[in-house]
Amino acid sequence: MATLFPDVQTSHAIPPRIHSSGDFVQTLMKLQRATHLIASALDLESILDRVVNDIAASLGNIKVAIWLRDGETDDMVLQEVCGCTVCQKGMRLQIGKCGMVGHVAATGRMRYARDVHQDAYYIACEPATNSEVSIPLKAGGQVIGVLCVDHHEIDAFSEDQLQVLQALAGHIAIAIENARLFMRERCERERMQRESADARAIQQALFLKPVPLIPGFAFETAWHPAGDVAGDWFDFIDLGQQRYGIALADVSGKGMSAGLLMSATRAILRSLAPLYASPAETLEHLNRILTEDFPPGKFVTMVYGVLDVNSRELTLASAGHLRPLLINHHCAFLDLDTGLPLGLGASSYPQCTITLSPGTKLLLYTDGITEAMDSNEEDYGPARLIEHFLQSDACVDGLIAEVQHFGGGSDQSDDATAVLIRSR
Repeated sequence: MATLFPDVQTSHAIPPRIHSSGDFVQTLMKLQRATHLIASALDLESILDRVVNDIAASLGNIKVAIWLRDGETDDMVLQEVCGCTVCQKGMRLQIGKCGMVGHVAATGRMRYARDVHQDAYYIACEPATNSEVSIPLKAGGQVIGVLCVDHHEIDAFSEDQLQVLQALAGHIAIAIENARLFMRERCERERMQRESADARAIQQALFLKPVPLIPGFAFETAWHPAGDVAGDWFDFIDLGQQRYGIALADVSGKGMSAGLLMSATRAILRSLAPLYASPAETLEHLNRILTEDFPPGKFVTMVYGVLDVNSRELTLASAGHLRPLLINHHCAFLDLDTGLPLGLGASSYPQCTITLSPGTKLLLYTDGITEAMDSNEEDYGPARLIEHFLQSDACVDGLIAEVQHFGGGSDQSDDATAVLIRSR
């Protein structure tokens, strides 16, 4: 009798057995159910348990085992078994050296032992086993495992049933690879979530510190990252002699990369600020360093000021940042010229000095506030910002709440950060 499978090895101890078409149809229907269950699962252990038990229930009175290849040792490891009193999960076989499973793993070809007692590769297991088929599980052209089915009858499987089992093995291999991919992606996602949580905790430790207590002044801050890690930041730096550096900045991009650049910029600014008297000099030196170190296309916008508590004078310089909002008897944006954002190239940074008389407020903010959009894609904009701070009870927390309400409660697409300086 000619075989239907040219890539199948058989041991022909006796003439092949003929099975009724009715039996085959029933088997096919049962194994179709197994295929659907396999396709719907993503947990590897659940998949393998379903496979061996459904095949065993469909064909009856058999042992079913699945062996998977260990990528590190290149052994075959028994991952799931049903109907066996000898083999234990975790048992190992050497590829190419041990039994039909090792032989099939090495050759990548199905082997059918019609009579196991006359098969050169069969290793005795269950005393009642008289025939066995071992089918390679392949993914990407590589053998990732072996499906092994034993039966107590000699020549228990017709060629039709072997064909069904081979097709089922293809589904099993795909399901195993999908489950492994899902597991790897889940592990990677969990790792990234842990890293993001750690990064957020570090940023919170940097930002969520008490603001400096300066006689005659009060500070309000709001920091609302769009994701786990922010590119926006603010800082207060004690420069000595009743002088304080006040910075608010926005790093281009989002996520972890923006957070890393933010941390680097903050550290460099803190090292430079005490060395230079004016904001203009500080930004020029900071820009020089960042231009050398930043990747192409990355930059930081920043407004940096030095507050002299004794004179109440605040000297400001801007590196491509939004103009601060001065709030007194009325609201107006400061006429502050700007240099290039930090990290793009050589630039100078004009500065201006204002006096913060009692009752005056100054708002520093990032574009996550003014560029927040509603459902019609309309910006919150500068006019609404002014309107908010014309209210007597205006504050930065109220501003953030108003911006979020304006956006309809949808997730913000950009970090939103603000610092309000109150002169008392």
